[in-house]
Amino acid sequence: MHTVELYAHVRRQVMVDGVSQRAVARQFGISREMVKKMLRHALPPGYRRSAPATRPKLEPFLGWIEATLTADKAVHRKQRHSAKKIFDRLKAEHGYTGGYTVVKDVVREYERRTRELFVPLIHPPGDAQVDFGEAVVVVGGVEQKGHFLAMDLPHSDAPFVEIFPQETTEAFCQGHVDAFAFFGGVPRSILYDNSVIAVAKILADGERKRTRVFDQLVSHYLFRDRFARVAKGNDKGNVEGLVKYTQRTILTPIPHAPTWEALNAMIRERCMARRADRVRGSELTIGARLVADQAALLPLSAAPFECCQVIPGRVSSQSLVRFARNDYSAPVAHGYREVLIKAYVHEVILCHGSEVIARHPRSYEREVMVFDPLHYLPLIERKPGCLDQAAPLAGWHLPEEFATLRRLLASRLAKQGARDYISVLRLHEAFRADQVHAAVCAALKLGTISYDAVKHCLLAALEGRPAKLDLVHYPHLPQAEVACTDPAAYNDLLVEMAP
Repeated sequence: MHTVELYAHVRRQVMVDGVSQRAVARQFGISREMVKKMLRHALPPGYRRSAPATRPKLEPFLGWIEATLTADKAVHRKQRHSAKKIFDRLKAEHGYTGGYTVVKDVVREYERRTRELFVPLIHPPGDAQVDFGEAVVVVGGVEQKGHFLAMDLPHSDAPFVEIFPQETTEAFCQGHVDAFAFFGGVPRSILYDNSVIAVAKILADGERKRTRVFDQLVSHYLFRDRFARVAKGNDKGNVEGLVKYTQRTILTPIPHAPTWEALNAMIRERCMARRADRVRGSELTIGARLVADQAALLPLSAAPFECCQVIPGRVSSQSLVRFARNDYSAPVAHGYREVLIKAYVHEVILCHGSEVIARHPRSYEREVMVFDPLHYLPLIERKPGCLDQAAPLAGWHLPEEFATLRRLLASRLAKQGARDYISVLRLHEAFRADQVHAAVCAALKLGTISYDAVKHCLLAALEGRPAKLDLVHYPHLPQAEVACTDPAAYNDLLVEMAP
C-alpha cells in the first residue's frame, strides 16, 4: 500500500512540474500503471474486490445457517447460536470441511441485514412515558431493593421518580398521582410497556385489555394510554434512558434515609435539580422546555385517585385478618366478622361497613403478624392469666415506670394487681400515651399504687387541678400517720447544747 505522501509527490511532479510519467515512474520505482492510478485518485483508494468472494464449500449450507439464525430470534438471547457454535455443528452434523472465517463472515452479514433500524421521532408537548426500575437503597438502616416508578415528558425530558418497597398496583397508582401533582397536570397520552399491572390480556388484533384498577385510573384522569410493542423497550426510549439515569446518577451512591417518605423527598429534589440541565440538540434548559409541556397538560381532577387495593377479608379466632401472606390485628369486638381490606403503599386499613376499625403500617415481609396492642386489651382483661404471654403486648415498648407500677401492684394486691395493671393499660384507649405516662409517674410519686389512683391523677391533670386522694375510698392502700409536733420536744435539744 503506497502512502499519501507518495501520491502527493507523484501528482505534484506530473501535474505541476510537468515531469513525464515515465520519468516519475523511474524516479520512484513504480510502474507507469501505478502513476496513472495516482493521477486519477488524490488519495489511495484502498483494496477493491472486483467480484464477490466465492464460498464453494459453504454454499450448500447457507440455507441451513440462515434458518438456524432466524429460529434463534424466538430464543432467549443467551442461548442463541454464536458463529463458533454454527461452525461446530456444520462439522459435526453436516460434514463441512471448510474454514471458520467464512462461517463467521456469513453470520456477521446476516446480523447486519436483520438488525432493526429506527426512525428519528419528535415528541409533542404534553406526552409522557412510564416505566419501573430497580435499585438498592438503605431505609431505616436496612439495605433492600427498591422499585421506582419513572415518568418522563419526552418533549422537555423533565423527570419524575418515586421509589417504593415493591412494584405493586398501589405503587403504580400512587406514582401516577404524585407525578401528576409534581408536574401540575395530567399528560394527554402516556406510553407504557405491557406490565401485568396495566394489561390484563393482549388480544389477537394487538389491542390491550386493561386491568380493572388501570381502567379506573384512566377513567379518573382521562389521559390516553398507549402501549409499546412486546419486548421492544426502544419504543419508549426516553423513559428507558431515565431509568438508567436514575440508577447511575439519582440513586448513586446508594442513598440512606430514615423512611421511604424522606427518601422520596430527596429524590424529588434531585429531579428538580435536573431541570437546570440542557438536553442534546437544544439551547434551552429542561426547565425552560417544561413550560410548553405544562401548558399542554390536562387539568388535575378535583380529588386525587384513591391508590389502594380493596379486597374482602374475615377476622379470625385470634382477631387477625390475612392480607398478602401477613396477618393484621383487628379489635376483638369484631371477631369472626367480614371486613374490607384497603391496602395502600405504606398502610393497611381494615373497615367494617363505613367504619374504620384498624390502621397498620404495611409490612412487605412474609408470614408476620402486625399487632396493635390496644385491640386485645379487652380480651386480656377477661383473661388476665395470659398477660405475660400475650404476643400483641410483646412488642409494646412502654416507659420503665409501667414496669415499676406493675411490680408494686403485684406485690401489694396479688392477683388483683394484674387486673389493675391491665386497666391502667386500657387508659391508652381514651387518652394519649404521654398523658397516661404522666399519670403513672404522678401516682408513683404519691405512693398511691392502684388503677383508681392513676386514673384520678390523669383526670386531675386534664382538668388543671392538683390530685387529692381521699384514702377512705381506698382501704387497700397503705395508710400513713402524721403526728403533730410538740414544741416542748425542742427543750431536749437545748439541754444537750448547754455547757
